[in-house]
Amino acid sequence: MLWAVTTITFLATVTVLAALFYALAPGGIGIAERLSRLIQPPPQQVRETTFADKQKVRMRDGLAAVGSLVTSTPAPVGSKAQLPMVRAGYRSDSAMMAMHGIKILMPIAFVVLVFTTGMYRLNVVFVPLLAAVVGYLLPELWLMWRVQARQHRLRLGLPDALDMLVICVEAGLGLDQAIMRVAQELRITHPQLSDELQLVNMEMRVGKTRLEAMRELARRTGVEDIKALVAMLIQTERFGTSIAQSLRVHSDDLRMKRRQRAEEMSAKTTVKMVPPLVFCIFPALMVVILGPAVITLMRQFLPALNK
Repeated sequence: MLWAVTTITFLATVTVLAALFYALAPGGIGIAERLSRLIQPPPQQVRETTFADKQKVRMRDGLAAVGSLVTSTPAPVGSKAQLPMVRAGYRSDSAMMAMHGIKILMPIAFVVLVFTTGMYRLNVVFVPLLAAVVGYLLPELWLMWRVQARQHRLRLGLPDALDMLVICVEAGLGLDQAIMRVAQELRITHPQLSDELQLVNMEMRVGKTRLEAMRELARRTGVEDIKALVAMLIQTERFGTSIAQSLRVHSDDLRMKRRQRAEEMSAKTTVKMVPPLVFCIFPALMVVILGPAVITLMRQFLPALNK
């Protein structure tokens, strides 16, 4: 009995001393630092400016200088002229001026290309005019493609954002804090949607109401799903219903729409495959299948025709 009590006392003493040593050792500071990093992630390091980035900045400044020849003052923030650039992800005034510069230089470049290649000989008036029109419309088409691509990425990231909003609101956060948290979590997977949500949070910090900031988000992005989300949040706040339940129902509805869009796109593939089949695959098959028969017929009938 005495040995058992002595052994238990010895083990308890060693355990307590080991725990105190582990807690007071310098390694514990590292554990605390790692835990604090999980709670508060360290600020992102500033990326070094590369040669390509410098060249992009110089090109943008040069195009902006050319664009300033047409309009010295950029369009006001939120105007219809600047809205396509904002929806494409370009919010600075220099980007708007650079777009004006591209619209000036592209028609000139196309007209010069027409005269240097000699294509103007086909029609001295129509061909240079057509080249100028194409050069002016090409930046607009590129901008429309950028807007559609960015809206597609926003549309893909919205269901994940809604699920995280539901989790944050049900965990006890307010809607403003939930939007801030979702913007931080989506920084890597959906950076475009994260930027838009961070901008909403900044607008609310500077004094805008939540409804105004959400309406501006819908107008700034132009995505129908985001417009429906904003309308649902406005109705929820006006009628006083549960935000978490409304977000959950809207998230389920949004995922159903996403699945229906995927089914619609899959159903269109058969129709979209008809032109490649008719113009690319069927001629090759006809040549392979009917080619030997045509050659045989020519060998049989050509000597008879020559007689």
